[in-house]
Amino acid sequence: MDGTVWDSSENVAKSWTVKIHEASYTDKFITRDDIKNVMGKTMDVIADILFPFTEKGPERDKLRYACQDYEVAYLREHGGLLYDGITDTWRRLKERGYHNYIVSNCQAGYIECFLDHYNIPYGKEDDLIEDIECYGNNLLQKDENIKLLAERNELTDACYVGDIQSDYDATLKAGYKFIHARYGFGTIDADVPYIDSFSELINVVPKVL
Repeated sequence: MDGTVWDSSENVAKSWTVKIHEASYTDKFITRDDIKNVMGKTMDVIADILFPFTEKGPERDKLRYACQDYEVAYLREHGGLLYDGITDTWRRLKERGYHNYIVSNCQAGYIECFLDHYNIPYGKEDDLIEDIECYGNNLLQKDENIKLLAERNELTDACYVGDIQSDYDATLKAGYKFIHARYGFGTIDADVPYIDSFSELINVVPKVL
């Protein structure tokens, strides 16, 4: 999701700052860079990093849930920065017989708000995105959710497209191939296939699978 198909960091930061101020931490602000620096981590880890001014436990958890729930509602309305060629590339991949899925470490509802905002059909075999899974649904780490989604859809081979080292590590642990989105938020400490724009997947995927 983040750093691969869109950049939601600015609007996530805005939404979180609203809830932080509502919780009376009026001298605290979340910036776009704050969010970009924690993208790819699970929400409990993000809260530990961004909310050191709260006491770990119920106080921090209450603020985290308020922020993540409002974030989903805010992004469903306002969206983020959608990278060029996303839906067209998914459509072209489908036309060539490939299947598109999304796996993320996000909270429940985050993938859906992205898909709903851009009116991207999902959830059925004929849809642009056939299936989704995330940490917020089941508290499983990314490698486990990659395997879960692959097994659920009876995939015999697959590649994961991501932008940061933890994406690569999870994919390797899950036993699948990886393509680095070099235009995203991070680098990969490995020699792997890469793309410099999402539309390049059309040419790279056939060389990987």
